[in-house]
Amino acid sequence: MGHKSQSEFIPLNVAVLTVSDTRGLEEDTSGDVLANGATEAGHQLVDRVIIPDDVYLLRREVSRWIADPDVHVVLITGGTGFTDRDSTPEALKPLFDKEIEGFGELFRQLSYQEIGSSTIQSRAVAGLANKTVIFCMPGSTGACRTAWNGIIREQLDATHRPCNYAGLVIQKAAPEKALISAKPQCGSRG
Repeated sequence: MGHKSQSEFIPLNVAVLTVSDTRGLEEDTSGDVLANGATEAGHQLVDRVIIPDDVYLLRREVSRWIADPDVHVVLITGGTGFTDRDSTPEALKPLFDKEIEGFGELFRQLSYQEIGSSTIQSRAVAGLANKTVIFCMPGSTGACRTAWNGIIREQLDATHRPCNYAGLVIQKAAPEKALISAKPQCGSRG
């Protein structure tokens, strides 16, 4: 493949967003799973916000992080179902430069092992925007744990082989460092 993964871990700056019309920080166990997972893995939690399920509020907050050179990763929980208020995919897909189709596909595959065919009611999505990787997952604590443990943790680890997103997102803040960092994607041949 030509590119090699980094031999040492690179801490990334992570923002966590919970989409909820009813939760506060005390009740936000899903956001806790993501924030704790990120910090326990060695990343820096740079922001954590809870906002109502509103397309324009979601776009405003995530756009702020996309434009911020100090935010590499955005983890979003909530708003991916089918109720009238669930609007996370509709809000964020227009912001993506590229969609990461494999995230939703793999999330539903892993989730199927836990909740069976109910996984088809998840509209988990991910994408890249301005060298920021954005993962959107359901609002349940179990779904966040599945996504973090089964996909996201490894994809944010610069030492994960054969590929990960750490090398791509670190370019946002330090382009010169990216030349020696982890391989960002599997699709290229060297």
